[in-house]
Amino acid sequence: MRSSITGRRREVRVRRAVARDAKRLTRLVTTSRAYEGPYAPMVEGYKVGPDYIEAHAVHVAVDDDGRVLGFYALVLSPPELDLMFVADDAQGLGIGRLLVGHLRDEARRAGLDRVRVVAHPPAEGFYRSVGAERTGTVAARPPAVMWDRPELAIPVDVRS
Repeated sequence: MRSSITGRRREVRVRRAVARDAKRLTRLVTTSRAYEGPYAPMVEGYKVGPDYIEAHAVHVAVDDDGRVLGFYALVLSPPELDLMFVADDAQGLGIGRLLVGHLRDEARRAGLDRVRVVAHPPAEGFYRSVGAERTGTVAARPPAVMWDRPELAIPVDVRS
């Protein structure tokens, strides 16, 4: 995928995350503007550790300078999108769609037909725009999660 970032043409590719990416992925999560205000407690102190990266299918979108623009973590059993974040300054550039397309390819290779998503409420529109279907609502679990969250399924056989 080619994307224009800061006025220059840059190549964006998706690669498997490695342990040394952990700090950058953690920073992407904890500084996300999507989790400001009432959502801030959800990511406060959150860590994407090297062990997590090695145990799960974590993939990062990087530009030609190696800058991490976003990432996702796919849990294969049961199939679920555990994490997906795009850097604030890279939103609107197609990075999320690139990651979902990659996730579908990975899920297809694993023999999956759907991937469950329990979404951050403001992200539901994005997931629906890439073909996810609403399947229900996951109730709040205070004190960890103070709000209900949409539950969706991303069909694997659909291209975004």
